[in-house]
Amino acid sequence: MKQILSLFICTFLAIAISAQQNIVASSSMFHGNTLPDKSNNKPCQPIEGIKWKFKTGGKIFSSPAVMNGLVLVGSEDKNLYAIDLQTGKQKWKFATGGAVHSSPAVYGTNVYVGSFDGFYSININTGKQNWKFKTGGEKHIGDTSYWGMKPSGVYMDDLWDCFLSSPVVYKMDDVLTVYFGSSDGNLYAVDAENGSLLWAFKTNGIIHSSPTLYHGNIYIGSWDTYMYALDAKTGKEKWKFKTGNQTAMTGIQASATVQNGIVYFGARDAHFYALDADNGNIIWKYDAENSWIISSAIIKNETIYVGTSDTYLLLGLDVKTGKENFRFKANGYVFGSPAIAGNTVYVGDFTGDIFSIDINDRTKKIIPFSTEARKEYASTILKNDTLNFMYAAKNTDLNLYAANKKVMEDFYKLGSVVSSPVIKKNMLYAGSADGYLYALTLKVK
Repeated sequence: MKQILSLFICTFLAIAISAQQNIVASSSMFHGNTLPDKSNNKPCQPIEGIKWKFKTGGKIFSSPAVMNGLVLVGSEDKNLYAIDLQTGKQKWKFATGGAVHSSPAVYGTNVYVGSFDGFYSININTGKQNWKFKTGGEKHIGDTSYWGMKPSGVYMDDLWDCFLSSPVVYKMDDVLTVYFGSSDGNLYAVDAENGSLLWAFKTNGIIHSSPTLYHGNIYIGSWDTYMYALDAKTGKEKWKFKTGNQTAMTGIQASATVQNGIVYFGARDAHFYALDADNGNIIWKYDAENSWIISSAIIKNETIYVGTSDTYLLLGLDVKTGKENFRFKANGYVFGSPAIAGNTVYVGDFTGDIFSIDINDRTKKIIPFSTEARKEYASTILKNDTLNFMYAAKNTDLNLYAANKKVMEDFYKLGSVVSSPVIKKNMLYAGSADGYLYALTLKVK
């Protein structure tokens, strides 16, 4: 793996994330992806079919936010869309100057979202801009001759870096603050009412993960390999924890999930970590079998669920010990975060499938929802209905950056589900690389 670059590139394709994360703002403290669930006894609800689908002009990596009768989602076509929850018709769209790879957050009558040209506050009723905050510049991670690929001396974007940091909003001492990371290496705290800078914390790498708030602290990962704990009011560092930094196995894209004083997150070093939220000491770590973890995790009934890239897995780990007690294999990379309703966990993969899995009975036959793009292109792109980089490369030289880029472009034709699904009243909402936002009905038993 480490000795042969072409094999390495095939094995360590990845990801992106985090978005990978559906970040919802509220007036109380945000506790990562731990979601309240009052339907523990609800039976498995598989996806029944499409209620509506809305076409944008670009890939959707942004995860939707559902609020005020609207579904809000960003697109690579540089727009943020507000779609009527019931009809699937456009209410408004807001044009930015760059791809909207961030997921929107809503607080009151305002929507907050990041684009490749900056960060915006938008009125949810009118779709008009309140203010814009200019960062030091948004970009993909990358380098000259990235991972030694050819041609030498040429700057190359990381082909698996899909997301921008998504915002969270928090009110402290009557000051409403929006927090978000940036490709310029800063975590920003900005006045949510007027867009003025409150403070910035500088890391030594790009930040494409999203901040998590817990008990007055912010937890944020950076491409510099560190998970940071900061005071939410002042931005002062409390502690930092270093993950691995081997070639092409470095950086944190996943966002943290915090519960009961423990910070959980995955990294590109192929491990999933549990740290003490107060001091950053490690409690346990899980070896993800040489697979990046870009998916942000969600907790249900003392089990934390998280996706992996190259092993195509949805894992369930014991929150106290890290012991694996659940494993489901998809057909491709699992970039987005899972969603849980009752006893069903929903997760999308890079082949354009969304799975509905009964967490209490994994012997049940699982029939995924497949995008129309997957149905059209699967026979020519997939091998035995599964993502296979070498097969898709068709004997091209994977030492060449252009060859890797072509394979990834072909994969996206499948309608890859990188967007994290959101559940609302027996409906599932998710975006796809085919440009569609899907509203899917769940079977009620």
